Amino acid sequence: MKMMRWLALIVFVFGMLVAVESTFAQAKDAPAGTEVTAAPKAGGGGLFEIITRAGPFGVLIWVLLIVCSIISVALIIDSFINIKDDKIMPPSLVAEIRTSMEQGDLLKAIQFCESNPGPLSRILAAGFAQVEEGFEVIQDAVSVAADMETEKLLSRVAYLSVISNTTPMLGLIGTVQGMIMAFLTLGTTEAGAAQQAMLAVNISHGLWATAVGLSTAVPATIFFYYFKSRAMNSILRMEALTLDLIKALRNVEIVQE
Repeated sequence: MKMMRWLALIVFVFGMLVAVESTFAQAKDAPAGTEVTAAPKAGGGGLFEIITRAGPFGVLIWVLLIVCSIISVALIIDSFINIKDDKIMPPSLVAEIRTSMEQGDLLKAIQFCESNPGPLSRILAAGFAQVEEGFEVIQDAVSVAADMETEKLLSRVAYLSVISNTTPMLGLIGTVQGMIMAFLTLGTTEAGAAQQAMLAVNISHGLWATAVGLSTAVPATIFFYYFKSRAMNSILRMEALTLDLIKALRNVEIVQE
């Protein structure tokens, strides 16, 4: 988490340097007392026009914001589909494994795990593979496999945390660029309707960037904690179920076909 914050800070500083360099280069090339940018057309100021007038660096910021928004929605949908008990611990698989274990048919239980891949089946398969080594070794194998599956499950929601921390920074960079362009307009454009129009466009760019960044970050943060809690609850239930199923391995015998 600390590394991501440092990375976001580096991106922010780099973005400010690029924005300052581009705006001052534009100011240097413009003759004194002339407009740096043509005045926007009447009726302008919409989001699309603001994006297109933001310059190459501003467009890059907007592309990153839009991409992060799309990824955030995709991750939320993916988490709704995959982070639930029916996906992690399919009832049909649990019933088949329990029946096989009660019958002492370990080979049949292994076949069910192989034909129904998933977190629970992979954990049980890791324990079944050590059945000849003793119950303590089985418990250790199950514990290691459970830790790995927990990391995989939580990694689905970890990216939401990255987006929730990154998009406000991107919005802030867009806001800084908008403010830089606004003050550049004041310093290089003659007072009048053109100056006021460009000033409004630049300020709108900054405010829109902040609004989009926060609008992406807030839902991402809420859903991150929601799915993290949901995943942890499922993991705890899965671990309890796993321990209950492998208890039968104390006395189970392999049935040869």
